This record gives sequence, structure tokens and C-alpha cells, in this order.
Amino acid sequence: MHRLFYCLHTAILGTCGRYHYNRPLIAHPESCVLNRLAVSLQYLLPKQAITVFAGWVANARMGWVTTAIIRWFVARYSVNMQEAVEPDIKRYASFNEFFTRPLRPDARPVAEATWLCPVDGAISQIGPIIGDQIFQAKGHHYSTTALLAGNQALADEFQDGHFATLYLSPRDYHRIHMPCDGHLLRMTYVPGDLFSVNPVTAQGVPGLFARNERVVCEFDSAHGKFVLVLVGATIVGSMATTWHGVVNPPRPGNISVWEYAEHQIHLKQNEEMGRFLLGSTVVLLFPKQPLQFNPVWQEGRPIQLGEAMANRG
Repeated sequence: MHRLFYCLHTAILGTCGRYHYNRPLIAHPESCVLNRLAVSLQYLLPKQAITVFAGWVANARMGWVTTAIIRWFVARYSVNMQEAVEPDIKRYASFNEFFTRPLRPDARPVAEATWLCPVDGAISQIGPIIGDQIFQAKGHHYSTTALLAGNQALADEFQDGHFATLYLSPRDYHRIHMPCDGHLLRMTYVPGDLFSVNPVTAQGVPGLFARNERVVCEFDSAHGKFVLVLVGATIVGSMATTWHGVVNPPRPGNISVWEYAEHQIHLKQNEEMGRFLLGSTVVLLFPKQPLQFNPVWQEGRPIQLGEAMANRG
């Protein structure tokens, strides 16, 4: 029974489980079998239906039931409510209100760096883009073209550039902020699968981040163009940006593109740009240029909004 629960928990609640990138996968044979089973379940479960239901529950205003769910979640994942503007869980009318709670202004010190960390979470992977290939996990790569929904011209701009894949865990703050000042150029909604995102699926689902539903945001900055991708997952009800609101059309949707005039939307470094209504992963793409990631940034390391991510070399 415990083994079955592990598989279902990893398959359905991958982004809301206790799975953290700073905890290595257990490699003994039994765990390997369970991990493969959990990945196999990803292909069989009705992920769209589960996600729609989870979104309904997260938005529902159910009084004491909502409070009970939030209280359980806070205890289960050791959420630090003292960092929130509103620390009293009884004041949240819905789970999504709680999940997207704002932080106190002094909760996250802001470093001085060219690129700031845009989220709370953990480092899934960072490093160079080899040609157009982004490293996902051992034995798995995916292309920038696939991530960017087949936009070859845009993908070419990041040939041999750099990337950062940042995972948001359940206890984290789930708003996304700007890594640097930027002018919004284009936003693209890309429909896709809703695989859970965790170390098991990263190692077991080829092209995971280029297969899942996502929102691609292109920015221009003083340091060149960069792309920030919000990647959905199982039970991620929706993704939203500050200039548009909720982006996800009714599932299944079609690719949708919004173009923005020059300087129409300008966002400052560390300003909020979006949020997950239930969480997942952010992928950043940087062009080919001298860039040095923070030397303490390593795979699996916990990270916080506002810390130094990278500087121009």
C-alpha cells in the first residue's frame, strides 16, 4: 500500500509533493522500479480532468473547509506564514488566494546583480545551451525550438546561450518577478501536456518542459533579449501575468500570440510579472554572451527571490 501511495503521489501530486530537487533520487532497485511505475502512470491518468478539478477546488470559497485545507497544507509543507502580508490563514477566502499570497516588503532582501533570481524554489538545472540543446536530466535534452513552440527565428537568438530551470516547491512563494528591467515584446500561450514536474519525471519523461503547457514571455533589456517561460503541470489550474491576467484559454486550447508595441509594457527589475495558480517551473533563456552564474548556484540548491543569479562576464 505504501508503494502504491508513493507512485500515485509522485504521478498526480508531483508539483505539490514533498519532492525537492535538493534531495537526490534513491537509486536502489526497488525505488527505480517505483519511479518507472510513477512515470508510466503519468501517461495513463486523466491529467486534464484532474487539473480542471484541482483548479475548481483551489478557486472555491468554502468557508471553514477552505480554512481546513489551508491549515493542513501549511502544516504538511512547513509554510512560513510570518513572511506573508497576511499571516492569518482564516483571512484567505480561497486556496488560490492563500497560494498566491504576497510577501512582506522586507521578506526578501534584494541583491545587486545583472540578473536576480525571479522566484523562490530550487535549481533544477543551469548551464550553457549546447547549440540548441537544453539539458533536462541525465540522458535527456530538449531543443530551444521545441520549448518556444517551433519559433525557429527566436530559438536561433539563443543558440549557444545560457539557461536556468527553476522549480517551485509547495512551500514557496508562487509569484514570479523580473530578473532585470525589461520591455515586453511578445507573449505566447502554448497548449501541451500536463505531466507532473519533479526529479522523477525530469529523468523519465523526454522533453518534459517542451511538452507541458506553457506561457513564453519575450523581453528586451539593456543586456539583450531574454525569454522567461512559465511551465504548467498536473493540477496547475492556470498561469497569469500582471499585464494580461489569466492566460490559459479553456483546455484544450490553440497556440495564442500577443504582440506588444515598443515600450508599451516596461517592467522593473524585481517587479512582479506573473504567478502560478498552483505551481510548477520557470525556464529562463539568455543569449550568447559572457555570463557568469552565481558560483553558489548548483543543481538542487534552494533559492530565494531577489538573490543574485548571474552577472555579465
